[in-house]
Amino acid sequence: MTYIMVDVETDGPIPGDYSMISLGAVVVDETLDKTFYKQIKPISDQYIPEALNVSGHSRAETMTFEDPELAMKDFANWIDEVCKDRPLFISDNNGFDWMFVCWYFHHFTGKNPFGFSSQNLGSLYKGLIQDTFKNFKHLRKTKHTHHPVDDAKGNAEALLHMKKQMGLKIKL
Repeated sequence: MTYIMVDVETDGPIPGDYSMISLGAVVVDETLDKTFYKQIKPISDQYIPEALNVSGHSRAETMTFEDPELAMKDFANWIDEVCKDRPLFISDNNGFDWMFVCWYFHHFTGKNPFGFSSQNLGSLYKGLIQDTFKNFKHLRKTKHTHHPVDDAKGNAEALLHMKKQMGLKIKL
């Protein structure tokens, strides 16, 4: 399996009513040099200004972003290029990130190359250290900026740390 760390920025809490405005991904390997990034045009007139502000983009700016169907087809093609086996979706908050990516894939391309499941980095860390009150975020090297590639890369660095320094048994 090829682990792909994914992060999204959105303008609201759910897909369909609100929009994914940027998507970042990185293949989790020693180099972290295989990345994907798209800025995606909103699909809805609805948005929550506070949610959009997190991304650093204005509503007017997001209206110039790429068509969502083209962006998701490009993402699927990138996944095909970087994966020689089954892609595995992992993120910091897979309940949120997965919801948007899965919905967008099915809505705009008809299928999700990740299949029907995802993994949560935070839960993996909590199980590894056997403490549900602890957080992995101190293991990131790349600053968390709300740019989805930076955030995916920082999360991938944390996963690599868990493998190399903490003994996580995982094939990357």
